Amino acid sequence: MSYCIENKNLIHQIVKPSTSLLHTESERGYFPTEKMAHLPMDIVNDLFLRLPASSLVRFRVLSKPCFSLIDSPDFVASHLNRTLETGDHVMVLLRSPRLLRTVYLDAPDKVSEVPHPLQAGGFTEVFGSCNGLVGLMNSPVDMALFNPSTRKTHRLPIAPIDFPDHLITPEFVLYGLGYDSVHEDYKVVRILQCKKVEADDLVDHEIKVFSLKRNSWKRVKLLFEVQILFVYFYYHVLYRRGNGVQVGNCLHWILPRRHGVIAFNMIIRFDLASEELGTAGYPEKLFCEDNMDICALDGCLCAMGYHEFTHVDVWIKRESWSKLLKVTKPESVASLDFMRPLLYSKDRSKVLLEINIGKLVWFDLESKSFQTLGVKGCDDGSWSAEIVVSSLVLGCKGDPRRAREDKRMQKIQGIQTEVMSKADELRSLNLHQGAGVGGEEVASSNVIKS
Repeated sequence: MSYCIENKNLIHQIVKPSTSLLHTESERGYFPTEKMAHLPMDIVNDLFLRLPASSLVRFRVLSKPCFSLIDSPDFVASHLNRTLETGDHVMVLLRSPRLLRTVYLDAPDKVSEVPHPLQAGGFTEVFGSCNGLVGLMNSPVDMALFNPSTRKTHRLPIAPIDFPDHLITPEFVLYGLGYDSVHEDYKVVRILQCKKVEADDLVDHEIKVFSLKRNSWKRVKLLFEVQILFVYFYYHVLYRRGNGVQVGNCLHWILPRRHGVIAFNMIIRFDLASEELGTAGYPEKLFCEDNMDICALDGCLCAMGYHEFTHVDVWIKRESWSKLLKVTKPESVASLDFMRPLLYSKDRSKVLLEINIGKLVWFDLESKSFQTLGVKGCDDGSWSAEIVVSSLVLGCKGDPRRAREDKRMQKIQGIQTEVMSKADELRSLNLHQGAGVGGEEVASSNVIKS
């Protein structure tokens, strides 16, 4: 935690008195506030802004004012802004084919299992991270937005693909998740290419964008100067290269050159506000490189040129493109099949790198040395990594007050049902015994009369 001792003591004053009353008083359907009356809500607000979202989810049950504060859109926005500005509570989301885990960068030995929101027997891919949300995908029509801090999931409505299934290849589908700051909306982009006719080189394309505000998809039409880029298959999507990279208000993908088709490497970008696809500038010295990728670092677009058995050159675009650093292959890996910088350390003396699949190392910018970020139980090379900030975006899962009240009512209804069932059994038994006694009396009177 990054807050000071005084703040810890104040939080203890808030939490301890209230949590001791939850078990009894919550059963009556309300939350105590008198224990917090001596603390102004502006102080509570300031303290809560310093906490990770996972803690705030639990603190919603402390009182009605806490619940209302944490769920308010203004607080959600302020908490996100502060987290982005300070760099506090940064997590790594680790994905294996069937499992999800999270770990805070400052506590790599404390790994948390995350209930898998799309587990369906297949392999789930993570196609992006934005403001605490991650995009999850089982297939082009089975997708979701997920907040690993709050465990809140939003399943995307199915966006039908306008081509036969047998003409679609996963290697020719691009995805992207980004935040449209102009319209304050989270959007998912799906770009798909397929053959028009089987065994034919002619290619068709489809671009659709999902708006969380509208909770719907729409098809995007391309300008002619961009359409010509999609006449041929541009490339097979290699590891992670099909995921859009957000810088500013645009998502970016790299289109590597293809001999006889595309002479130079190219970057396409999708403007999240205008929902138009165009092209972006590219470092001239990398025009003809054969093994390229892009990423975002420090809010800027980066391009990586791989020299598999020796090093990776990293370029960055600020006002113009310039070479940022050269990363020599560590002795601990056989080759650099994949590498990308993820973020700077807080003192900006190191850069966190993901090398190949899930190997996380700190790269010292001065000494050029490496230090492994040892994540407990996730160092076997089967986990891919995604940087995620702790946020309340997408809201919290459920209303704890309603959930507790519903549970109480279900318990009461269960008891009522059981009592009614016992009453019916007793009523049935009494009727049966009454019928038996009446029959014996009739038989006795007939004997006397005779």
